[in-house]
Amino acid sequence: MSTGTSRPALRPEKVTPADVDAALGLRVHPHQERNVAPVAHSLAEAYAFGEAAWPRLILDGDRLVGFLMAFLDLQWSEEDPGDCRSGLWRLNISADAQGEGYGRFAVLSVADELRRRGARQLYATWAPGDEGPGAFYRRLGFRTTGETSGQQLVGVLDLQ
Repeated sequence: MSTGTSRPALRPEKVTPADVDAALGLRVHPHQERNVAPVAHSLAEAYAFGEAAWPRLILDGDRLVGFLMAFLDLQWSEEDPGDCRSGLWRLNISADAQGEGYGRFAVLSVADELRRRGARQLYATWAPGDEGPGAFYRRLGFRTTGETSGQQLVGVLDLQ
C-alpha cells in the first residue's frame, strides 16, 4: 500500500515558521471537534515528545488541506516496557477539503514513512460510535485489536 497518487502536488510537509499560523487555523467539521484535538494541541505535544512525534501539513499545491501527526516507537504500556509502537496520532482534514481523498493520502503517507523506518504495523486510535471515524479506518484495512486507549478504540494496519 503506497501513496502512489497521480496528484504530484499532494504532499506531507514539515511545519515551518512560515506556515504555523495557517496550521493553527485549520478546522475540521464542528461535529468532528470532539473526536480530534486541534492542531495547536498536537503541535504542543510534538514539541514535548521531540523525535517521537512526526507532525506534517498536508498540502495540495499551495493549499493547506490537513494536518497529521505520527508517533514513532513510543512505549505503549507501562506493564510491558518492550511494547513500543508507531502509528497515526492525529489526523485533521479541513472541513472544506473532506471527501476528496486527503485523509486516505495522509494515512498512506504515514504508512510509507513507517515502512521506510522498518515498522511492520501502523497503529491508530479513534472514537467509537457512528459519528467516529471507524468506518474510514476499516476501509483502509485497519482491524481493531480489542484494546482501548483512553476512550478510544485501537486499530492496527499490517504494513507488509
